[in-house]
Amino acid sequence: MKWNMVENSIELYPAKPFSFSECLLFLNRSNLENLHRVIDGVLYKLLNIGEKNVLIKITESPSSLVIDFPMGECPSDTGEKVIQFVEEWLGLNQDMAGFYTMAAHDPLLSPLIDKYTGLRIIGIPDLFEALVWAVIGQQINLTFAYTLKKRLVELCGERVEVEGLQHWTFPSYEKVANLTVEDFRNMQFTGRKAETILHIARMMHRGELLKESLLLENDVQAIHHQLTSIKGVGPWTAEYVMMKSLQLPNAFPVSDVGLHNAIKDRMNLPKKPTVNEIKEMAEVWEGWKAYATFYLWRSLYDETAL
Repeated sequence: MKWNMVENSIELYPAKPFSFSECLLFLNRSNLENLHRVIDGVLYKLLNIGEKNVLIKITESPSSLVIDFPMGECPSDTGEKVIQFVEEWLGLNQDMAGFYTMAAHDPLLSPLIDKYTGLRIIGIPDLFEALVWAVIGQQINLTFAYTLKKRLVELCGERVEVEGLQHWTFPSYEKVANLTVEDFRNMQFTGRKAETILHIARMMHRGELLKESLLLENDVQAIHHQLTSIKGVGPWTAEYVMMKSLQLPNAFPVSDVGLHNAIKDRMNLPKKPTVNEIKEMAEVWEGWKAYATFYLWRSLYDETAL
């Protein structure tokens, strides 16, 4: 992806089609979210890069996305890491041509690509955050999941205040590894989720689980196996992480309730389809199952959210 440094701003030029408004709509779904802010079409995110807290402000110009730094000048040694994060977070490097070609011939997806052109998968670049968020979301509603995440972030994330607004980073696995099950219970986590998150944090702290190592695997099934071998990480959690953090375009959380509901609604079915029915339906999505899922999820939330 092309980019340019102009004074103290970075200009990014995403591959077309790209819709910043669709990104903001997804990111602004919950008023309990505290890891980024969307204010009047402006996106704020606090990053921890090389033990430095860097606040970024992303706006859209007619031809680019512009990253500014409200806390001062962009540190000279972090600019490329900021670009890499934003590229992964907003899916800026994804060439969508193959997906749109496939989806245009699919009766379920073709109305969605017409309506949500430019939507990208909004990722979670940090593997630890992606795993924890997926574990938190297991078998609870989205509002309570956001509540639990907010409590964890405010317990041991890092915070800065700029112009009266608080901005938070997701807690590092080093900090979470020092928590106890009782700390999690005090936040209303179940004991099982607490144990899983602590296990993941301690694995990562010991260097036994690394995003870089997973991405070196050429076999998607090998990645899936590594993730599901972690106690408390099942197939849905693994596929979600493969989709959102590892950004594998064929990751497919086929058991996801939201996916089932979206298909039921889009096809006006009397009941949700079975997993086997969805697998059969998804055969034509090969290579793009993650994007098919994300566009179907998009159909579940209302455009008036912003």
